[in-house]
Amino acid sequence: MRLRLIGLRLPPFKFATLILAIAALTIALTVSASAEVIRLKNGCTIWAEHVRKNGTHVEYDIGDNSYAIPKSSVAQIESGGLPPEYASSRAGGDAHNLPAFAPTDSLRSEGDLATKIVHDGHVDADALLVTERQGNAELAATAYFLAGKHEFDRGDLKQARHYFETALGFQANNPTILNYYAVLLVRTGGATDALPYAERAARLAPDSPDALTVLGFAQFSSDHTPDAIRSWKKSLHLRPDATVQQLLAKAEREASAEAEFSQRESSHFSLKFEGKQTSESLRRELLATLESQYDDLVRQLGTSPHSSISVVLYTDQTFFDVTQAPSWTGAVNDGKLRIPINGITSVTPELARILKHELAHSFINQISGGRCPQWLHEGIAQLLEPKTTDARGHRLAQLFRAQQEIPFNALEGGFMRFSTIEAVLAYDESLAAAEYIKDTYGLSDLQRILERIGQGSSTEAALRATIHSNYGELDSEVGKYLKNRYGD
Repeated sequence: MRLRLIGLRLPPFKFATLILAIAALTIALTVSASAEVIRLKNGCTIWAEHVRKNGTHVEYDIGDNSYAIPKSSVAQIESGGLPPEYASSRAGGDAHNLPAFAPTDSLRSEGDLATKIVHDGHVDADALLVTERQGNAELAATAYFLAGKHEFDRGDLKQARHYFETALGFQANNPTILNYYAVLLVRTGGATDALPYAERAARLAPDSPDALTVLGFAQFSSDHTPDAIRSWKKSLHLRPDATVQQLLAKAEREASAEAEFSQRESSHFSLKFEGKQTSESLRRELLATLESQYDDLVRQLGTSPHSSISVVLYTDQTFFDVTQAPSWTGAVNDGKLRIPINGITSVTPELARILKHELAHSFINQISGGRCPQWLHEGIAQLLEPKTTDARGHRLAQLFRAQQEIPFNALEGGFMRFSTIEAVLAYDESLAAAEYIKDTYGLSDLQRILERIGQGSSTEAALRATIHSNYGELDSEVGKYLKNRYGD
């Protein structure tokens, strides 16, 4: 998102982006229904499953990861808090907080096949081969599906894809396998590729609300919004679900706002716009700028999104009506680049930076499999605009010295919950961290962190494997970097 820094003593037109989550139908909650609440002296809050004091630090657990922050930065610790719903950056676009994906079982199994294929937290490759050699296609499909689901759930989407594709080789018309494979394709930026698999699953299981929900995600993500609306309505008729209802409402807002929009295509982009708001020359210039930036990002990051990228231009009010974003937001990439351009007649340097920032998020999602934490998403995207910490580096160094920064592990989720002041600090810290890693280790190590995250590593494990730092050490090293660069 682009920040609208109203009322702050900051240079104008400071832009940032927030990627919402899309099509992650098996998201596990990162915190329990009740939690311990760590209230920091800088006004921020951390919700954790368990909190304990250890000398000069407060340690806490979120999921499988443990973190530590200086005790001096903590105002108080409370028990029994209820965590808010955070926008997640772990999937690739719009639909965060989706319903649980538990389709009707259409797989054949025998005895203890599940425990034979997956045990001790790992897939048993030998057991897979033994099952395959029995010559029973249905049973082999089940075995490879179980392996794929295990890898899917733990975040190794590359290996999950291999197993799902093998399972489909044995049983090409199994709705359960088709649904999971379609979800995986959407999560990894292949919504267009996912569509035929989701359509086949819905034809095979026309009364399955899950199949219709997945089909709606694939349709919405591949820019077939009217079709997605029909699929989600059918799903809700079969099984009411509050989250699907919210997604339907957003799709209907978008369809209503864009009913009279026109469309232009280029090699990698589909541009939608309201005719009276944009001139033909501006549209040509926008597409040319985007194509040039696309080539830059391919060179910088060594990869590219699989599908054509949708770009939608709005008036300011229509933008907020469709996205329901906070007032400080100025642009969104939720799988589509949504940009308000009211009053803009040409691609200014500021607009060019917005476009590259938003576009960078699509590349980051591709590399990380939709699992990149928000601080790293925003840090890299700002770095590639390009943007530096020079404007506010001195103030940021002072905040780190006073231990008033937001810990990076508290910035893994979305920034939409933040006030404008908090959002400014979150974006600045994110840029500082990305800048520190690039200046110290090189852009290639930022890529390697993203790749490891895409292979299923936690963010902290990816940091340890590349720059040999956990979150606490990253906080410390970024503080030293800012102090050396900008002084106290």
